[in-house]
Amino acid sequence: MNGTEPKIEIFKPFGEAFELMKKILVQPFDLKKWFVIGFAAWLASLGASAGSNFNYPSKRDEVQKVNDAISQIPHPILVTGICVLIVLVLFLIILFAWLRARGGFMFIDCIVKNRGAIAEPWHDFRREGNSYFLFWLVVALCFLIFAALLSVPLILLVIKGRYYFFIHRDQLNIYVISAIVAWAFVVILFVLAWALIANFMTPVMYRRRCRAYEAFGTVTKLIAANPGEILLYCLFLIVLLLATAIVACVVTCATCCIAAIPYIGAVILLPVFVLLRSFSLLFLRQFGPDYDVWANFMPQEFLPLLVPPPSPSVSEAG
Repeated sequence: MNGTEPKIEIFKPFGEAFELMKKILVQPFDLKKWFVIGFAAWLASLGASAGSNFNYPSKRDEVQKVNDAISQIPHPILVTGICVLIVLVLFLIILFAWLRARGGFMFIDCIVKNRGAIAEPWHDFRREGNSYFLFWLVVALCFLIFAALLSVPLILLVIKGRYYFFIHRDQLNIYVISAIVAWAFVVILFVLAWALIANFMTPVMYRRRCRAYEAFGTVTKLIAANPGEILLYCLFLIVLLLATAIVACVVTCATCCIAAIPYIGAVILLPVFVLLRSFSLLFLRQFGPDYDVWANFMPQEFLPLLVPPPSPSVSEAG
């Protein structure tokens, strides 16, 4: 990089994030503040860790009893119950997504201003939170349509296999497996790309008080203009997430699964949540004042920790 562009680092913002986490949570220690920020962190990750619950194996005879009980239910009642269940699940997914969108701004505000607050950031960033939620709905709908269209060749291949299964069994199996792997790879790639963009969208919206589509365009241009730095960030973040998963498992076992309880787990693991979110904020801050969530306000106690970012911002046009 030349002298007019900021130097983008990985380990420096992580070290700053670690010191920031200690300053927010333990210097000094405030139990009420810890629980309030933990609630914001829980909202910001609501529904994202649903797959981390423990699944206990069911006995075969119990499964058979459930199947027998279901078979005794009249068909119209069973269909109605399934439809109601689907509607309920969709409602919960949308509700969790809305709360997660609003909670994301609350959590950032708690970190930026070093405070435990719920009502004020919930009210102040309602426009940004609702905009992000609506944008997420559009992205989710587009993704479902894309995944469905992408699966059409796989469905056709399976249907074709019904007629050629016994003639070209080995060849067909290779085609089906290859198609499934290719489909899964493309879907996972798009999910990871959206996760990266969404990780930066909320801080940009917080800093600029802009709409979600504007933040989306800003972030995509930033990623396109700095692919090397963003790639290093992603690789390091993957390592951090793996370490987080190990820590979460150890803490869950050490607390006799108490850490698996919603909200309580977020409070217990709050240093990890604050560290990861602070790291992304401080990494993004290196790209200039337009990406600095502390540009308009910085607590006095943060001044010795956070070195001001370079004044020139990276060109978004690439």
